[in-house]
Amino acid sequence: MSVKYKDYYETLGVSRDSSADEIKRAFRKLAQKFHPDMNKEAGAEDRFKEINEAYEVLGDADKRRRYDALGANWKAGQDFRAPPGFEGHENVHFGGDMGGGFSSGGINDFFESLFGSRGRQSSGASGFEEMFRGASGHSGFGGMGGGARTMRGQDVESELAVTLEEVFHGGSRRVSLQMPNGGTKTIEVKIPKGITDGKTIRLKGQGGPSPSGGESGDLLLKLRIMPHREYGVDNHQLTKELRLRPDEAALGGRFDVKVMEGDVTVRVHEGAQNGQKMRLKGKGLPTGKGDARGDLILTIQVVIPRELDESQKEAFKSLGEALQDFNPRE
Repeated sequence: MSVKYKDYYETLGVSRDSSADEIKRAFRKLAQKFHPDMNKEAGAEDRFKEINEAYEVLGDADKRRRYDALGANWKAGQDFRAPPGFEGHENVHFGGDMGGGFSSGGINDFFESLFGSRGRQSSGASGFEEMFRGASGHSGFGGMGGGARTMRGQDVESELAVTLEEVFHGGSRRVSLQMPNGGTKTIEVKIPKGITDGKTIRLKGQGGPSPSGGESGDLLLKLRIMPHREYGVDNHQLTKELRLRPDEAALGGRFDVKVMEGDVTVRVHEGAQNGQKMRLKGKGLPTGKGDARGDLILTIQVVIPRELDESQKEAFKSLGEALQDFNPRE
């Protein structure tokens, strides 16, 4: 089976010379648009998976560099005969001239393509070396001192996008994994309450199978919190805008604010300034330590209507006359 080249730049709608920030912005926009919790249209979930797969590569500087190199030489590759246990993947192509041998980078890319998750050896050895290494650290092909040894399966790394609500409440998610034989395996992944963005959880025995019937490797899942339409996330702290009219900011008052568990009322003092911040203690994400939670930081955003009717214009003119002795530019 040949590995089909995917244009991740096209998936995210960016050019190949886009900056990391441009790629991140494109990902967030598309992820929010096609997230299954927000988009119930047919095909949205598949599109969401494609977007996450593309960003997993292009959002990582090292993976992006290797992807760019692979893409440039895709059609120049040579056929690779799969090792025992990976039949059905005989015609996997690698970029560049391998000269009949194996480079550690090429073999790693082969295992990455098989697992569909950028699988990687936790020991730092190449996939080829680890696959045929016995329990004593030597080759498992037999030779002096005995026959073939049992080999542990490969650890697999992947990322899982979770919603802010899943992080706040905790829960579980069913995840489908692509296996080396081309099949899929569905497992239940527990999402710890209050887990932070980028945290990795290890699922023992859920990685690659042993090519010799030994112990399976582990699955290392890095959790990524999806962008939210209302909140920003900084560790266990949440951020949010409190949007006020000019008169509300000037006169102050009490305003209802939506937080993760419902609504709270906050008091804004008169003369509130655009960009002014307010801290709501314990209204952020759980910290994982008992009932403790981070804080919610509100940033005041004074909003002026883009279009005014005549009465509103007159009201602002009257306000301007009343404030003619006040010059904010001095």
